[in-house]
Amino acid sequence: MTVSGPCLVARVRGDMDYVSQLELRGRLRQAIDRAERAVVLDLADVSFCDSAGLNVLLGARREAERAAVVLALACVPHKLQRVLEMTGADQFLRVFATVADAEAALSS
Repeated sequence: MTVSGPCLVARVRGDMDYVSQLELRGRLRQAIDRAERAVVLDLADVSFCDSAGLNVLLGARREAERAAVVLALACVPHKLQRVLEMTGADQFLRVFATVADAEAALSS
């Protein structure tokens, strides 16, 4: 995790699935707790996301909202972007093309 202005940037790598959900949930909770104003999840290195991984993202959004922190996704792989669109999750999760775009939008 790195901090850039009011944004904490967390890189997510590998599979976001049933097997990794507990660890991922814990790491996202830590990021939200450490964040000043916003958490940007850099998902460029995510290779797979199933319903458990999607559930973790939606749960993290709710936790962030309770903590008055904005949660945003950046560099979302095409397959995951399709999942977000097909499930309607893209209506609840803020998605940006790049980490820089997310930081710029959330810093202003």
